[in-house]
Amino acid sequence: MGTEHEENKQPSGDDGAAQQDVASIADVSVEVSTVDHTLQKLRRMYRKTRRKPKGLKRLWAYLLNVPHISLIITAVVSVLMVMVWSLLWVFIFRRESNSGAYFAGMFRLANIEFIPEYRQAESREFVSMASKVQNAVSNVYKMSAVARLYKEAVISDLSSNNKGGVLVHFWMVFVVPPLKSPEVCEDCVGAIFRDSILTSLKNRSSVGYLLDLPVDIDSIVINAVQRSDYTSNVEGSQCVDNMYANLHGARVPLNVFSSWGGVSCHVKLTAVPGSLIRLTIASFLIEPSDCVDDALIVYDALLPMRGRILHSLCEPVSSVFSLVSTSNVMLLSFRMTNDNKRFRGHFEAIADEICMSQIETPLIPDITHQIYSPFHPSLLPPQCSCTWKFETPNSALGVALQFQNYVLKPKDIKGCDQGWWKINEIVFCGNYVGYHTVFRIADHSPEVDFRCSSHNSVQPFQASYSSYNISQPCPDSHFLCSTGLCVEKSRRCDGLDDCQDESDELFCSMPTMNCGGNRPVHPLFVCNGERDCTDGTDESNCTQETICSAIRYQCSSGSCILKKNAKCDGVHDCKDNSDEVNCACGRPSPVKKVGSFTGPERIVGGVNSVEGEWPWQVSLHFSGSLYCGASVLSSDWLISAAHCFSKERLSDPRYWSAHLGMLTQGGAKHVAEIQRIVVHEYYNTYTFDYDIALLQLKRPWPSSLSPMVQPVCIPSSSHTVTNNHRCWVTGWGYRSEEDKVLPSVLQKAEVSVLSQTECKKSYGPVSPRMLCAGLPSGERDACRGDSGGPLSCQAPGGGRWFLIGIVSWGAGCGRPNLPGVYTRVSKFTSWIYSYIN
Repeated sequence: MGTEHEENKQPSGDDGAAQQDVASIADVSVEVSTVDHTLQKLRRMYRKTRRKPKGLKRLWAYLLNVPHISLIITAVVSVLMVMVWSLLWVFIFRRESNSGAYFAGMFRLANIEFIPEYRQAESREFVSMASKVQNAVSNVYKMSAVARLYKEAVISDLSSNNKGGVLVHFWMVFVVPPLKSPEVCEDCVGAIFRDSILTSLKNRSSVGYLLDLPVDIDSIVINAVQRSDYTSNVEGSQCVDNMYANLHGARVPLNVFSSWGGVSCHVKLTAVPGSLIRLTIASFLIEPSDCVDDALIVYDALLPMRGRILHSLCEPVSSVFSLVSTSNVMLLSFRMTNDNKRFRGHFEAIADEICMSQIETPLIPDITHQIYSPFHPSLLPPQCSCTWKFETPNSALGVALQFQNYVLKPKDIKGCDQGWWKINEIVFCGNYVGYHTVFRIADHSPEVDFRCSSHNSVQPFQASYSSYNISQPCPDSHFLCSTGLCVEKSRRCDGLDDCQDESDELFCSMPTMNCGGNRPVHPLFVCNGERDCTDGTDESNCTQETICSAIRYQCSSGSCILKKNAKCDGVHDCKDNSDEVNCACGRPSPVKKVGSFTGPERIVGGVNSVEGEWPWQVSLHFSGSLYCGASVLSSDWLISAAHCFSKERLSDPRYWSAHLGMLTQGGAKHVAEIQRIVVHEYYNTYTFDYDIALLQLKRPWPSSLSPMVQPVCIPSSSHTVTNNHRCWVTGWGYRSEEDKVLPSVLQKAEVSVLSQTECKKSYGPVSPRMLCAGLPSGERDACRGDSGGPLSCQAPGGGRWFLIGIVSWGAGCGRPNLPGVYTRVSKFTSWIYSYIN
């Protein structure tokens, strides 16, 4: 090949000379090859006649062979490199591999005048004050038990404060080996800082001294944050903007687009000292992600501190609303992916509202006027107050407050999380509910004090006020409900929750059916799917239209029919046939296995299920372990209990996975990641009221998994469970209160749905959004680990299965006369469809 290459390079002048050169080159090449071949033969002959060395000499000769020397050198160099890198790891890189702990904090410097130059991080005044504060903070931790772990403090912002002085925002960074992480917990770091401030016991002031800096102890907030929060906010970040409102009422436009390219952008808002900030959100176009991917988090500070969150937006916003800060600073933290996401709104400086009114109520009780929450219609901030002084025309009249979605109840040992009220020296707590209430004050001149007491921004409220007759709150023909409403006595014990808390349906004797009598058949027996009257009059004309109520089925057209359980019963009852739409649900196809075990492996009276028997049953795993149950509603939506996600870490969908089509733990047909968790906005962590949540899957489960994975039917709001319904509770929860091991096979237990009267005899006040199911003996029940799972009931005659309840709470497991308490799904039908549709 080399000869041919040289031949191509010859000049084209003399052909004869060219041929001679080519020939001579070929001859030389052959000769060289011949000589090499001869030398190699002689070398082999010489080696055969030479005496071979033995022992060490033989080994040494072997090692001195050229190929072996190169291998030895390579091996030695490799060992040296490994040793060098090991030493670097131990002494240098290991320090860098320690996990960093990041904290954001704030406190108020009292008795120090704020100057405008403090708003400019490049100014000499800012640098001077920041250095002084930074040295003081660093001195605290360098002299503490965590001195070896402390790295640095960075002063982020110096802002004005409505209480006077200077508000300091700062970062702290610790380098923490894994074994030392408990030493730099959030509470520990905060306690070190607070304990370092010397206060005077004489004047009992909250202002102490950090070196020579006067610090208000009550203003100290220190929260642990993520590294990404720190890196995206420190000086030099390309995704931090500062905006200032220097005039009251002047709107400052605020528009953010994902085309900025920032996954996590921050906008710091500051207003003139002595004012508050009102942020108005006109629109927010994002993908619902449960604040994991797209989100806006509003902080009542200039750093992203968890304890100062005002509001979180994880879903698109189409209607305008606003929220108010508690001081003159606010931070907007945006996370938007690059897909035409956008935010539109504005902010403005507003004066702190003085909410105090002297009100004269009208003489005629029917005439009402309105009172509003502070800053209405804006969301309520964590700190606000209002006082209303009422005066009625005479001492026989009191004041009635009718709320749209709010209720006042006497304060107990728990705190007031959604409003603190003081009425004539008695303290009440407010809570948001989904119905109207009336609160009556039996005093002709009461003073009503309200204080905001939530941890973040909450919904505003409004109330109609009027006078009422203290001696007779309701007319003679009406019944006084526990909610304060007045309903007609004729509507008591009619099967309808007219009082909104079932107080008009309590302790009612079993109604007479009135079959064949002059009066119509009692509404409880009309068109409930069972023939209660021998002549069948209770089940006649069930598809005729009637006045809409909670026990009447409503068609998509808006008209109502008498038939209660019209949904998905196989008969077209509505004129628009809407009662048989979306009925691909509740039809399991169990696979009976030969020799399948259905013996004593019980969950409080349960037995093993078989393959495909409960295709809507889901096992929810948190960080890889079974935590709760759920039910399949559609190809990408599940339903569970709100209390499964009530704590902060539990509300993060990234830790959850849903196991579908599973009989035995570990044998799921499909494992899905959770994209979004929707907890009902009125969920009460103390009473478990509104204990319901929806989960959206990242990807729908494939239709090929049917029938092993299948939705359960959602009951209509009028759905009625009769004695002929078969109801089962299912799950992988514990089999008794004392059990330590969870069953591997899905368990099932047949239970009976009890009346609300029976339920309240066992537990006292349970809400209309709860129901009880079990046996008087307690031998069948749900238990720990079953939470969020289904209580499924089959329509008589082998009909479809409906999700009647969600495992919520109870006293122990399987105790006599203490049935399980479930979330009543029929109360949430419209809420469910507002998301899954």
